[in-house]
This record gives sequence, C-alpha cells and structure tokens, in this order.
Amino acid sequence: MTTRPPVSAPDPVTTTGAASAGSGLQAGLKNRHLSMIAIGGVIGAGLFVGSGSGIAAAGPGILVSYALVGILVVLVMRMLGEMAAANPTSGSFSAYADRALGRWAGFTIGWLYWFFWVVVLAVEATAGAKILAGWIPAVPQWGWALIVMVVLTASNLASVSSYGEFEFWFAGIKVVAIAAFIVVGGLAIFGLLPGSDHPASGFSNLTAHGGFLPHGPGAILTGVLMVVFSFMGSEIVTLAAGESADPQGAVTKATNSVIWRIAVFYLGSILIVVSLLRWDDPAILKDGSYVAALSSIGIPHASQIMNAIVLTSVLSCLNSGLYTASRMAFSLARRSDAPASFGRTTQRGVPQAAILASVVFGFVAVAFNYLWPDTVFQFLLNSSGAIALFVWLVICFSQLRMRRIIERETPEKLVVRMWLYPYLTWATIALITFVLGYMLTDTADGGGRDQVVLSTLVALGVVVFALVRERVGRNATHEVTPS
Repeated sequence: MTTRPPVSAPDPVTTTGAASAGSGLQAGLKNRHLSMIAIGGVIGAGLFVGSGSGIAAAGPGILVSYALVGILVVLVMRMLGEMAAANPTSGSFSAYADRALGRWAGFTIGWLYWFFWVVVLAVEATAGAKILAGWIPAVPQWGWALIVMVVLTASNLASVSSYGEFEFWFAGIKVVAIAAFIVVGGLAIFGLLPGSDHPASGFSNLTAHGGFLPHGPGAILTGVLMVVFSFMGSEIVTLAAGESADPQGAVTKATNSVIWRIAVFYLGSILIVVSLLRWDDPAILKDGSYVAALSSIGIPHASQIMNAIVLTSVLSCLNSGLYTASRMAFSLARRSDAPASFGRTTQRGVPQAAILASVVFGFVAVAFNYLWPDTVFQFLLNSSGAIALFVWLVICFSQLRMRRIIERETPEKLVVRMWLYPYLTWATIALITFVLGYMLTDTADGGGRDQVVLSTLVALGVVVFALVRERVGRNATHEVTPS
C-alpha cells in the first residue's frame, strides 16, 4: 500500500516550457495575461448589477461600505501574496492550509472553493443567457447557456494560454469601460461634458438628500453585506501565477497593485454614480446604477451598452470560474485528496479530467436553475453563499503559521510581507468574523442567515468527512507498517 506524499510537498508545476503528458501544468500564461487576470478578478459582474441595491440601502454611505470591504480584501490579498510569492502553486490557499493547519483544512477549503465556483458557473451562465436571449430571442435561453458553457469549456481544454487570451480581452473590455465611465461621468459632474445637459452638480448629491447617511450609520453594515461578495475572485491570480514563467514576480506585482485597483474601479466608479444621481433616484433600482448614471448625462442606448459590458463580465467570470475550479481539483488530486485522474495533464499541460468534471457539475447546476430554481438551486446558492468569507478566514489563519515556517526554512523567499504582523492579521480575522455574525441578523428568505447557516453545515460536513478519511488512512497505514 502506498502512503500519501508529505504535507510539505507542493503540487508539481512545470515552469520551464512544454511538459510531457501527465507531468504537470505548463508556463503558458504571459505577463500581460497575469496583469489582466489580476485586474479582471477584482471587477466582477456584481459591481455592475448589484451596486444599485447597495446604494438604495445605504445612500452615499455605500462608499464607506465599499471602502471597508476593499480594505478587507487588500489585507487578505497581502497575506495570500506573502504565502504565494514564497511558494507559488496551483492550489494556492488550499495548499497553504494543508501545510499550516493540517490535511483536513486543505481538503475542506479546497473542495468548498471548488463547490463555490461550480455554483457560480450556473449563475453566470444563466445571467449571460438572459442577455443573449434578449438580443437574439430565436435561440432559447437554455440554448444560449449551453453555447457559452461549451465555448468556454473548449477554450479551457485547448491550453492555458487560450484561457489567458480570453481573459485578457474580457478584462480589457471591463477596464476600458470603467475608465471611460469615470472620465465621462467626471466631466459631466462638473458640467464639462460636451453635448450633455446634466447640471454641474459637483459632489452636492453626496449630502443634499437626507445627508451622507440617510438611513443612519447602521446602513453601512447593511451595505457591507450587499457588496462583500462582488469582490470574490481577487485571489484567482495566485492560482494562475503557478502557470506563468515568473510566478513570484506576478504575485508580487498583483499584491502590490490591489490597492489602486480597488480604489479606482470600485470606489471611483461608485463615487461617480452617487455624484451624478441622487441616491434615492428610482432609476437606480429600476435600470441599474450604471445605466441610470449614463442615461442621466444623455448617453444614447445606455442600457444596451451596459448589457454588453455586463455580458463581458459574465463571460469573464465563467471563464475564470471554470479555470479556477479545475486547477483546485488538480491540486487536490496531486495531494491525494481527489481522484487521481484530476491530477493528470495532457501534452498541452491541461488537466482535462478536472476541467470536464467541473463543467459537468456546472451543467447539472444550470439544469437545476431551470428546473427547480426556488428549491434545489436556491439551496445550492445559500449553501455556497458564505464560502467566500470562509476562504478568507482560512487564508488569515494559514498566514499566521506559514509566516513562521517561511522565516524558519526559507527567509529569503519572504519578498512580500504582511503589514504589522500578526496584529493586522488578527484584526482581519475579527472583521471577517463580525461580518459573518452580522449576516445572521439578515433573516430574509435566502438572506445572510440562511447563507451562513447552510454554508456552515456544508463546511462541517466536509470537515467531518476529511477527519474521518484522514483517520482511516492513518490506521490503514499503521496496519501495513511492520512493527
């Protein structure tokens, strides 16, 4: 009987050109791919679609909500960047949890993260299908969902560079769109946009209609719950870095630039929205915050322009979700925590079985969304809803121990350092725990309480399975070991 590899063994990643079939991943991602993956990972479809509800709930104070969550993401990414720069691997935080906290932790968070992205595949495929069916109704909505899933599966199966190229252009469109929105909106705010009759209101809308916090300071926390999940995906670059020629440099660059990315794309664009419009404008909820803002300054066909941008974001999320789920499954297999076939690659360095398994479950989830949207699929959504915060908590606890391991074994690899260690790490843990606790006060159907309770139950189930599996494996090893 063979024993498992030691917990310190990273999953093999080939970073020096083509590898033979089954030997590992390849360095197929270029620096421009990694740069756009880092930027695009921060800009999710939730920014365009979900910000309207946050503005309606918190008023201009939603800026504080975005700032608080932005700070949280910056701190978590700094911790993850410290570990990833020292040991880039396709398993990222799951592999670090494996070593820092134990096999059960790496197994649990790896499979939970895989589950999260499989559900996201279904959500985004349905969202993209709705937009496409609106443009070309001759193809049914389920047909469009099938088409986008098949196309992006094919691109992921082709090579990692195909994924990188798709994501480069998807992210590029998002970046250009938000940059243009900020520039055009900024000119309109001060009455400098040619051809627009929007009054030069400056920043008066931030305080003119019931104050900066029209619903009181507590609304900031409500806003936090509404926006926190739109930031999920910033950690993808640390998984992708393992398939680049210079993983350490890519992680360092992405970690150092996360502050300005969040400041510009989130805070900058939301500031434009709440400055152009009064926070209680009915159009914000009816049309969406960005469409309402563009319409207010006289941009023709604003809704169709925004639909195209949202579709790009959806496809980007689908593309990255499939990539991320497959690489996590690959890493789990390399650590003997998933079927061995998931850890084998083709001659192009693609974990084909891991990709196909992930997309099959994605297709099943899409079917649930059409067949039982209010029962089975709603359960899937709720049971994966808080996993993002669980991942961030695991990153924090892993960094507390990995920092000491790196300092002891390979201090020269500590090129990215968490600020004020360990105090800021513990402060981040406290903040995430507080958000999870506050979610329990959201008793609406499918709200925060449902998400925390069901996600916790699923997580506990995986933990118990992992611990039992580990104990059984240990006992079996003792039985075959000669005394």
